[in-house]
Amino acid sequence: MSSQGIGREVFEVQAEALRATAEKLSQEFDQAVDMILSTSGRVIVSGMGKSGIIGNKIAATLASTGTPSFSVHPAEAYHGDLGMFTADDVAILISYSGETEEVIRLVPSLRHFGVKIIALVGNPESTLGRNSDLVLDVSVEREACPNNLAPTTSTTVTLAMGDALAVALIERRQFKPHDFAVFHPGGSLGRRLLTRVKDVMHTDLPICTSRDSMKEVIMTASQAGLGLAVVVDDGEIKGIITDGDLRRALFNHDSLDGLTAESVMTRSPMLINENEMFADAENIMLKASITSLLVVSEQGALSGVLKLQDAGRVVY
Repeated sequence: MSSQGIGREVFEVQAEALRATAEKLSQEFDQAVDMILSTSGRVIVSGMGKSGIIGNKIAATLASTGTPSFSVHPAEAYHGDLGMFTADDVAILISYSGETEEVIRLVPSLRHFGVKIIALVGNPESTLGRNSDLVLDVSVEREACPNNLAPTTSTTVTLAMGDALAVALIERRQFKPHDFAVFHPGGSLGRRLLTRVKDVMHTDLPICTSRDSMKEVIMTASQAGLGLAVVVDDGEIKGIITDGDLRRALFNHDSLDGLTAESVMTRSPMLINENEMFADAENIMLKASITSLLVVSEQGALSGVLKLQDAGRVVY
């Protein structure tokens, strides 16, 4: 078989294992989510070898999505790091066999501390499975490894189980994009989600009055370079004239002579407060299939214009 064929087979084996795991999810998954939600402590994840690496990722995902969490190496825990555990914590212990010595040795101490234990195991009847409060079954029919030895499919399923817990917790906590940004302030995504409309809006405004002629409207829009003009009378926003409005006016009239801004403007344009998050404004424009939003201050006065392409102006 070619390398490409082997690669496809690996994907197929792992995809099938993920489907099978999804089908056998039980009430214990719900109970695990409830247990994590109800704890006033942290979620501490531990596993040995490849399971430990997967555990690191699970802990990192939980921590970044609103569930205080960190990972502990089981051997280090047995040599002093058990002091990181408190009775208010929940431990997620990972061992595919359920018999990993370094992980099993943690159980008596965690029981003594009063720590609740969720086991991610391939054998629910193993030592770890039998001595845990809840068991999430991550068993697979076979590894993608041709010798059925190297952790491949099993680690993928375990990782997915951790992601499933994290996503369920996101939903239950109603964890929103802004919350995500708070935990990711240094990354480009975090900065984008923390950017407010006023940080990127255009303040050199193309303003005309409802009585302005079309020639005046076009000159106003052209000078600002935003492809629009805002119609304002005595400080009150009356409408907006976009390139689309001008095209429709040309299509519906033999000549623009005699037309005023009021006769072609879109009335009651969509507005957004300058203190709203840019990401929310972007979603509004995408859902409404528009490319511009008029920005207003807390007092309702026009303070700027936001364009859909202003995503490129967010400082990363």
